[in-house]
Amino acid sequence: MNGYQYVALRCVPRVDREEFVNVGVVLYCQAVDFLGSASRLDEARLRSLDPDVDVEAVRHALAAVELVCRGEAHVGFGVGSRATAYGVREGTDDQSSRFGFLRAPRSTVVQPGPVHGGLTDDPAAELQRLLERLVS
Repeated sequence: MNGYQYVALRCVPRVDREEFVNVGVVLYCQAVDFLGSASRLDEARLRSLDPDVDVEAVRHALAAVELVCRGEAHVGFGVGSRATAYGVREGTDDQSSRFGFLRAPRSTVVQPGPVHGGLTDDPAAELQRLLERLVS
């Protein structure tokens, strides 16, 4: 069994109201080099929170999460360096740093929930199981 971490992705159509619907899951299992996401949108549930929600923008945000998981979001930009409180640090683009980016709190329409963990022998199957359990 291998340890993994995951976050549920929440759609928060009106950030000021803090109401949300789970729309996806991101799962990271370092032991087997797995970082994946799965999502499912229920437009009726989203519109019950906000009739004017931009569903296409939500779909676009979820597609961007998939690109980050696959390591394709920064193609052509290079990794480069960034300033930190302790000086300059070379950025890395590996699954761990991408999961760190995806799990970081943000105030946008699609937000990660808290990080949870578990054990699995099959991260891809576990991702689908979590999608069914948390999103459906």
